[in-house]
Amino acid sequence: MTRSIFSVDSVLTRRAALKGIAAGATLLASPYVVRAQSGGTIKLGAPFHRTGIGASYGRWYERTAQAAVKLINEGGGINGRQIEMIVEDDGTDPKRATEVIEKFAAEYKVDAVFGHLFSHVVAAAGPRAGELKLPYLVCSEGHQLAAGGLNRYTFQPGITDVKSQVSSMAPWIAKNLGKKVTMIFPDYAFGHDHRDYFSAAIKAQGGEISALIPIPPTESSFTRYFPQIPTDTEVIYHVMVGPAVLTFVKELGDHFGSQRPQIFGFIDSLEAVDLATPQLEYLEGTYFWEGNPRYAQADQTEFDKFFRDKVGVDANGASTSDPKDISTYSHMFSVWETLFVIKQAMEMAKYEGPNQKKDFIVALESFDKFAASNEHPQGDKIFDGKSHQVFGKQHISQVEGSKLKVVHTTSIEDGMYEPEVDYTKMDF
Repeated sequence: MTRSIFSVDSVLTRRAALKGIAAGATLLASPYVVRAQSGGTIKLGAPFHRTGIGASYGRWYERTAQAAVKLINEGGGINGRQIEMIVEDDGTDPKRATEVIEKFAAEYKVDAVFGHLFSHVVAAAGPRAGELKLPYLVCSEGHQLAAGGLNRYTFQPGITDVKSQVSSMAPWIAKNLGKKVTMIFPDYAFGHDHRDYFSAAIKAQGGEISALIPIPPTESSFTRYFPQIPTDTEVIYHVMVGPAVLTFVKELGDHFGSQRPQIFGFIDSLEAVDLATPQLEYLEGTYFWEGNPRYAQADQTEFDKFFRDKVGVDANGASTSDPKDISTYSHMFSVWETLFVIKQAMEMAKYEGPNQKKDFIVALESFDKFAASNEHPQGDKIFDGKSHQVFGKQHISQVEGSKLKVVHTTSIEDGMYEPEVDYTKMDF
């Protein structure tokens, strides 16, 4: 039987009880929002990447958020109040993102902000949210938060960070693909996390990094980089972002032909891209990290079925209204799960308005586990209230017949590490 979307047992708490963008950007009030008859609404700021290099993510993040908000509002909202989601385009730009955070605080006076993905945007917006004492829940993968680089107002409760991801998968890569690795990564914070933490993780498995090749995220051709790959490389580890992935794959194939090393990539480069695209044939047999498997697997859970149905995604990870419209399925679950974490924390804190933001934050910090459910369709998770970071399972998938088949799933414990910060000891 499917667990109720509003099940109480889907969250276990550490504490038994709590007392107590810029130019051109436009406001989008979700058309399905109905203001409550009394007590106003819960205003949530949603800074999505509608434009810029994160636009494909932003479109699906927004679609996922709309579905979750609709479901919550139809179920009575939060503490009897409807959610009013206010969307602003940050252009996937740090400066614009910071301006949007300020707009959410000063003009819209939102209760909380959620939704940022790209780590260089989070790095700029997070500190400003802290200064404005505005709860800021990111749907990113950067390690900056868990490393202690942000503040008590910033949380990442819906998706794991890069350090957790790569440390959990490095043993499988070393055992099954090879130990001499060349890394190709985007030259900004997200890529630097991969560089630093995967390098450490593969060395812990007795491996070595043969070469590090940083590439600007706006690069359009890659032929000049491939000669830097040492001839004894056993594994090419790539993390690409931006619109040039088809060019990257084609040029990689032209360079190596059939005599290629093993290839392991992060699906980030192919989110919203159809794997059956002719230019991607070279990826057949290669491997990818997935946070949430795009293709419904043989052991698909009832929770994944529920999530796909509500967001409008078919078994191939495409829109049910357009099979050519491919979702960013490996990441967008984080928006859904984050919204339900907001709901659960506000209900725990008996949240009634902005003067209770501290109660809301303390409630968030009290969580320690999220059980697989309709609210958490990606699976079970462990939440660390000190670092404000969640930990979950990772998937390694292989391209077979232009689809992704999961060949290995890590445990949550594989990606856990000791807390590097305790935000609960910081002042509000």
